Amino acid sequence: MRLIARVLLLPVLLIALLPFAAKAAPVVGEAAPDFTLTDINGASHTLGQYKGSIVVLEWNNPQCPYVRKHYGSGTMQKLQKDMTKNKVVWLRIDSSAKGMEGYLEPGAAKVLAASDGSAQTAFLLDPDGKVGKLYGATTTPDMYVIDSNGVLQYMGAIDNAPSADPSSLVNAKSYVREAIEEIRSGKPVSRPITQPYGCGVKYAPESGRAP
Repeated sequence: MRLIARVLLLPVLLIALLPFAAKAAPVVGEAAPDFTLTDINGASHTLGQYKGSIVVLEWNNPQCPYVRKHYGSGTMQKLQKDMTKNKVVWLRIDSSAKGMEGYLEPGAAKVLAASDGSAQTAFLLDPDGKVGKLYGATTTPDMYVIDSNGVLQYMGAIDNAPSADPSSLVNAKSYVREAIEEIRSGKPVSRPITQPYGCGVKYAPESGRAP
């Protein structure tokens, strides 16, 4: 009788646990998941408020050597400036958990943003990893491009140079720049999904993600 009761109870438990199941990663060609995060100045931002503009999401960890490659060489800042001057919204997101590599308090993040010459629209903090997990962000940098209708059009690597060596940037092809140019010209994104590279996002250990 106990065995029968357990078998009958199992479907009930599975149904009860469904709301806690991991959400699937966003799908290219479908609406990008909306979210709300606070920036380093304490202002709240939602993805939805930027509908009508192309939006870039950049997952960032300032201590990651792959991220340092792009910021130390100035290639990330140049890409940000080229895009934002043409009305692209650039959201830089730090999902490192407190106590993990790359975690930033707002004050430290403000100092960083003021010193690295970056040109993001907003620098958002996601210490509980909620938005990082919502998007399935796995590396820093991990890049997403969303069109003016709020549809995800690109996800993956920033370029085709999967190395922490700055010399790899010579003649590297920017997948993000390519995707934005194609969206603007009304063409389908030729490479909508690529394999991201970099350091693993430093989610809290209890999230089950590798540090």
